[in-house]
Parts: sequence; C-alpha cells; structure tokens
Amino acid sequence: MRLKSAYIIKCVRWETDETGKVTKIFCTYDPESKSGEDARKVKGTLHWVNADDATAAEFRLYDTLMRSESAEQEEDEEETAVEKDFIDKLNPDSLMTLHGFVEPALANAPIGEHYQFLREGYFCTDLDSKPGAPVFNRTVGLKDSYKG
Repeated sequence: MRLKSAYIIKCVRWETDETGKVTKIFCTYDPESKSGEDARKVKGTLHWVNADDATAAEFRLYDTLMRSESAEQEEDEEETAVEKDFIDKLNPDSLMTLHGFVEPALANAPIGEHYQFLREGYFCTDLDSKPGAPVFNRTVGLKDSYKG
C-alpha cells in the first residue's frame, strides 16, 4: 500500500479497543519508495486526512436532472398509452449528498472558490457553507458515464 505523496507502507500489527475498533496501526515503510519514484506497483494508494484536525464537510454530487429518452422509451414500451408526467421524467438520483472530512485549511473556504479533490473531480464552495462547516458542490467529475 502507498500513502499518497509518500511511501510504500506495510502493516505489521494493530491495536483495538474493548469493542474491537482499531485504535492504532503499526507500519514499516520503505524509504526508497517516496512518491512512486521507484516505479513499483502497489495494490492501492491511501488518500488521507489527519483525524486529529480534520474538518467535517458536506459534498453535493450532482448528476443529470432529467432521465434520458432512451431509458424512458424502454419503460414506455409497456405503458405506451399512459402519458408520463413531467415529475416522472426527473432523475431521482440527480443529487447525492455525502459527508466526509477535509484538511483544516478548507474549514473556512471562501464561497465560490474552486478546488480539485483527488480522484473525485472539481468542486466549488457552496453558499450554504458556514465557518467550520464547509459545503462543496461537484462541478465536474473526473469520470462521466452520461450517454446523452
């Protein structure tokens, strides 16, 4: 496993509390592997934020508002005589709201400011943001499966 912008690490042991929750992880690291310069392949890369000073944030992921005509046509094959209402054409998954954590520097992100979040896309700070409780809207995702 690699830490983003850091080294390849290997977990050698861990400690848990009385409920079984992992409280500490003990790792070794390879000092020759900084930032992927050694070109070794790993199973994954951890992107992380320090839990001690991370700020809770809301992320709004927008998708297409209207369902595509092709999807509607497939549904309409069985109900051709029934005219669909405008509301029925709305995509119920057009907004997904997620909660996560950001670095402390983003706790008071200015409204309208733009950021790229690794492997997720581009976001801007929403008007609903409050000091210490930022809200980010995804403006462009890195992968888009929209077929139009």
